[in-house]
Amino acid sequence: MPSALLEVQGITKRFPGVLALDNVSLAVGAGEVVGLIGENGAGKSTLMNILGGVIQADAGSIRLDGRAAAIRTVSDAIALGIGFIHQELNVLDNLDVAGNIFLGREPVWGGPLRLVSRREMFTRAEEFLKRLGLDIPGSTPLGQLSLAHQQMVEIAKALSQDARLIIMDEPTSALTLSETERLLVTVRDLRAQGVSIIYISHRLGEMGRCADRVVVLRDGRNAGELGRGEINHQAMVRLMVGRDLQDWYVHGSGAKAPRYFEVRGLRTRAHPACEVSFDVGRGEVLGLAGLVGAGRSEVAQAIFGVDAPLAGEVRLEGKTVRIQSARDAIRARIYLVPEDRRRAGLVTEMTVRENITMPDLWRYTVAGLVRGAKETAAAGAQCAALRVKTPSVEAKVLNLSGGNQQKVVLAKWLALEPKVLIFDEPTRGIDVGAKAEIYRLMRDLAERGVAILMISSELDEILGVSDRVAVMHEGALTGILERRECSEEAIMHLAVGQCPLRSAS
Repeated sequence: MPSALLEVQGITKRFPGVLALDNVSLAVGAGEVVGLIGENGAGKSTLMNILGGVIQADAGSIRLDGRAAAIRTVSDAIALGIGFIHQELNVLDNLDVAGNIFLGREPVWGGPLRLVSRREMFTRAEEFLKRLGLDIPGSTPLGQLSLAHQQMVEIAKALSQDARLIIMDEPTSALTLSETERLLVTVRDLRAQGVSIIYISHRLGEMGRCADRVVVLRDGRNAGELGRGEINHQAMVRLMVGRDLQDWYVHGSGAKAPRYFEVRGLRTRAHPACEVSFDVGRGEVLGLAGLVGAGRSEVAQAIFGVDAPLAGEVRLEGKTVRIQSARDAIRARIYLVPEDRRRAGLVTEMTVRENITMPDLWRYTVAGLVRGAKETAAAGAQCAALRVKTPSVEAKVLNLSGGNQQKVVLAKWLALEPKVLIFDEPTRGIDVGAKAEIYRLMRDLAERGVAILMISSELDEILGVSDRVAVMHEGALTGILERRECSEEAIMHLAVGQCPLRSAS
């Protein structure tokens, strides 16, 4: 390891009822990329929030350049050269790019008048952007940029603060493949410029491409470390979960009852000229693949009634189901697990119990009054069945890990005995152990006769879980592949609008 820029020793942090970090240590060399991995709840975010000045440790020490460092606030971290790129970007889309980079630190002139020098601000902003390979004017409104470019603006902001260590928390979770490639190039460029990086990601394949070392946390403790030549998927998984994950993907025997759930001639507001038709068998997992912007989520939202479709028919068990709102879909026992679980699937300030019972609250009432004991028993049973890790059903959903939040969304719908479940990016931002659990839950539901439509941007997931794969391109369904026809190449041909590949046989 290069000479240590950062040394963290014996960090411990307790929250009510939870020991989040237990004697954790970490070192980062100058100009080194250290991958930090672990299951949800392993303590990664807590450790990074301590380094970023968001919270303070209960015990332990932090040293920068060999000297003790006191990080009590975010301002302390910035002053010490630590930049933090959060998973949820901290940008203002009503400002231009330069305004975001220099917010609160704008160059001024005019003596006591302190007039902002916009010309200087634009020039300096563009210098930092070019350092990241981004050639855009500093005057560009941030809202006009893609998510990946907004992320580059965040990195430019950190560089403008003379950051020597940049923490990147799940930087590619919402990026396309090409945007991810650009970010990984940026990470390598920053390392070559002497900037140190702590890179957190559940996409383990990225670690082998950018990390010099990988540090693993498990249950709030150090679980091990892998050198450059030791980084591989199996070794990382073993350290993260303490065992090999057998049967990562579980396949079923195919549709038990074909054409159980049918969508015919569906037209969405996003792609009004395109009609989408497909069916899902009872007990089948139909994967829905396509590039970002292909219209997959819009189809899911139209089926669930979030955005009423312009045209089309939905049939379940041979009968037409009229869906003009989410309430109509819920009555038909058609449920959606949304892509953004925190905003669209949960009320995070409410408890686990309240989230699970909310869609069907009348079940827990007597004479119009909600019976808390009945609610608690039902929520507890669902949490036990899905192995939700929570101190109690009275804990706020906000405080759960991503994987456990996803299980609460599932618990909410499973309590209502679904006939059709639509999963939109079911494992986004979820660790490998939780992914394996979600896959098994999906397969268990299918075996119980639920028809499952799974939207995913991860080809490994689509290939590993689906019984068949439907592919979309620019709002249109370009083909449906049987399991024997499925391959990355065949799916990508359809995803870019080309004719389906067929095997020579």
